[in-house]
Amino acid sequence: MSVNGVPLGTQDNLFCITGGEGTGKSNYVGAIISGALANDNLPKEQTLGLDIAPNPDGMAVIHYDTEQSEAQLHKNMGKTLRRASMSEAPGFYHSLYLASLSRNDRLKLIRESMDLFYHKHGGIHLVVIDGIADLIRSANDETESIAIVDELYRLAGIYNTCVICVLHFVPNGIKLRGHIGSELQRKAAGILSIEKDENPEYSVVKALKVRDGSPLDVPIMLFGWDNDVEMHVYRGEKSREDKERRKTDELVSIVSDIFKDRLRLPYHALCDMLMRELSVKDRTAKKYIAYMREQRILSQDNNGNYQKGELCLT
Repeated sequence: MSVNGVPLGTQDNLFCITGGEGTGKSNYVGAIISGALANDNLPKEQTLGLDIAPNPDGMAVIHYDTEQSEAQLHKNMGKTLRRASMSEAPGFYHSLYLASLSRNDRLKLIRESMDLFYHKHGGIHLVVIDGIADLIRSANDETESIAIVDELYRLAGIYNTCVICVLHFVPNGIKLRGHIGSELQRKAAGILSIEKDENPEYSVVKALKVRDGSPLDVPIMLFGWDNDVEMHVYRGEKSREDKERRKTDELVSIVSDIFKDRLRLPYHALCDMLMRELSVKDRTAKKYIAYMREQRILSQDNNGNYQKGELCLT
């Protein structure tokens, strides 16, 4: 999976989709699955703005749902097939209902079925776990959160596939909440957040993490319901002004957090903190420091130390 050439979900890795209730996460996941079912690349209009690698070899596409009812899962599956222009499910597509199982049995079934379908179909193209937090007792339990993310990361590597983890949390800025959110922030190759737009007819898709570069440079995408086709459709990208406003707001918030208990920081310490907060590499953190100086989010004193700029003080 990628957007405008920026990789999000890749082989041997985890990819996270997060957001609050009623934002359209399940429909967004359905659009991704539809792209993974196709023999050829589906247009971005069908995959809600993402570029999804097709599956011409018919490797397994597996969808585990821990939250929705069996009837709703079947309904969503129908929409996914219609989006992929298919009248019936191909033999390599497996949609499994896990809500009726215990949490321990859910993970056991995931392990065993991935192994089964890997050998049956000659590989696994994509795995979706809709409701990763429902695999453990508490999303705020540090030990359980580390264990489940490590296990899913291990399975992605063993079967050389991308595992999409849907997390039903509302993110705080560009950071995920809870211990399971923190673990995904560290381990996932990409994270997308879905939330409602100012115009309630639309949902907004924002990048919280990308493996190469900064999430704040990825376009903000829109999708919404269309009565004529009876499904969600792609509504394009938000304007450059909206993207720059988001970038400024997020960076002001991060700088305010960094300097909450301190007045100044030397350059190297500020760079290290930005790398951790934004999950970016050294080069990108340095670019952001230069950008924040230009935008008056940061200022520099006579000794070369950095502090909050005018924009953070207004």
